[in-house]
Amino acid sequence: MTIRKPQQRRPIAGFTLIEVLVALVVITVGMLGVAVLFVEGIRLNRTSLYRTTAVALAADMAERIRANQGAVYAGIGPGANGNCAAAPCTPDQLAGDDWWRWRQALDAYLPSGYVVQIERTPGGPGNTMNRFDISLSWPEVGSPDPASYTLTMQL
Repeated sequence: MTIRKPQQRRPIAGFTLIEVLVALVVITVGMLGVAVLFVEGIRLNRTSLYRTTAVALAADMAERIRANQGAVYAGIGPGANGNCAAAPCTPDQLAGDDWWRWRQALDAYLPSGYVVQIERTPGGPGNTMNRFDISLSWPEVGSPDPASYTLTMQL
């Protein structure tokens, strides 16, 4: 008769259920952090895109004002398509056409709800230069206050 030796128990290699659950929680928290950073990055990218667009559009109107110094521009409003590119126009008609073309670009590139304003401040006695403030503001997602940009120039 042979006598069997009792088998020795070997330690079990691997992870316990608790270790796996803790690792899953740590990974989940890390992934949520990455997701929040991703969403915030997209929001800030959109904000910078609108700001860059506003700077370019304000500079466009500043160049239009500089090219047509005979018109007032301030207070003219949205204007109408006078087709001044094909027909000769007065400075004020050209200013209305510039406003209309500028508003078309604003509608295309800024979010709805934007506000634009051009203020003209005449120069004082002995100063023939006029000051123009071109202001744009637009709603920002996730912010109670609108974003804005103002370009000031003197002619």
